[in-house]
Amino acid sequence: MKPVKIGLLGLGTVGGGTVNVLRRNASEISRRAGRDIQILRAAARGKCTCDTTGIPLTEDGFEVVNDPDVDIVVELIGGEEPAKQLILTALANGKHVVTANKALIAKHGNEIFAKASEMGLMVAFEPAVAGGIPIIKALREGLTGNKIEWVAGIINGTCNFILTEMRDKGREFADVLAEAQAKGYAEADPTFDVEGIDAAHKLTILASIAFGIPLQFDKVYIEGISGITRIDVAYAEELGYRIKLLGLARRTEQGVELRVHPTMIPHRRLIANVDGVMNAVLVKGDAVGPTLYYGAGAGAEPTASAVVADIVDVVRTLTSDPENRVPHLAFQPQHITDIPILSIDDVKTAYYLRLSAEDKPGVLANVTRILADHSISIEAILQKEPDSGDNFVPIIMLTHITLERELKAAVSAIEALPTINKPVKLIRLETLG
Repeated sequence: MKPVKIGLLGLGTVGGGTVNVLRRNASEISRRAGRDIQILRAAARGKCTCDTTGIPLTEDGFEVVNDPDVDIVVELIGGEEPAKQLILTALANGKHVVTANKALIAKHGNEIFAKASEMGLMVAFEPAVAGGIPIIKALREGLTGNKIEWVAGIINGTCNFILTEMRDKGREFADVLAEAQAKGYAEADPTFDVEGIDAAHKLTILASIAFGIPLQFDKVYIEGISGITRIDVAYAEELGYRIKLLGLARRTEQGVELRVHPTMIPHRRLIANVDGVMNAVLVKGDAVGPTLYYGAGAGAEPTASAVVADIVDVVRTLTSDPENRVPHLAFQPQHITDIPILSIDDVKTAYYLRLSAEDKPGVLANVTRILADHSISIEAILQKEPDSGDNFVPIIMLTHITLERELKAAVSAIEALPTINKPVKLIRLETLG
């Protein structure tokens, strides 16, 4: 059987890793795919990160997607444009696509998958979420017999590295961020990572596959970690919790929660012990219960591992009936359901509150009265010693599960008290039980 010809778009970190893995493991990959896989040509701008001997290169990606001899286009350039137009052109030309582009799938995947279905083609995107962890395949195929109840993930290695260093070494956010940038874990402009946007792209994709809903990035509640202080990290540890940037998608009777924010997790949970730049995704199915997927969420060869796996999947299905392939978003397109996405104000969870209160009688009673007026019950209170000469003391509270709208109203009332100094710090808390 003749080899399958690959056209690569992008030879940066992941593209270079993909070339290396395809060449190094060519024999093993061929045995699994049932056919040889060859890189026919590649498009790249700037310096390549791999040996490109024998691979014709161009700076114009459209030369690759318009090449009639290319069977599968592998898009690894990132960003929305020209990646979107390149993929749509490849599909219009009858070529299957593999992509690692999380932002593109999260924001334009509905359009791209509709075009692929129209053409009877596949768009594979395992490397778009959590690097080398095969979480999409697990959700879409391994857990297909389950009704997925919720998905919770540490899906940004940069944030996880920063929070781990803050916890282990008592360092401040800005200090650790500078180190992350120096080590190449964070970009010169770290907004995409530290403000939760990258994690929200990935959560959008996971939620769509888990619940059979359209991709809806614009409805994700997003809050980053730039406001987390070493004091909050230390208090969380003292209370038996760890702070992680968590992407959480949960099915409820009212709709689907889609949220990314710093979250306190009990330290006994396995996912709370995922440290450094590693990723992990916890999935709760009604039949299987909780399952945890852990591994490298980025990097040249971990992500290339997922790229190559997708290429092999496409090769295996090149001759199969399009109607009988695994659907892009796990559910057959006609059964994708537009379940309501809940506003963050309609979410119910527990909370960590840190107040700076004047050290005199009656202050705590006023705070607890306000919470009671909003039907918020307290699980634990921790009062710390004031700094020398300071008349304000830190008070830490953990609440039971409550409606976010009520919690915000209570916090506004507490902040209006003349005996409360500075804004109240709020961090959501999930037991993931």
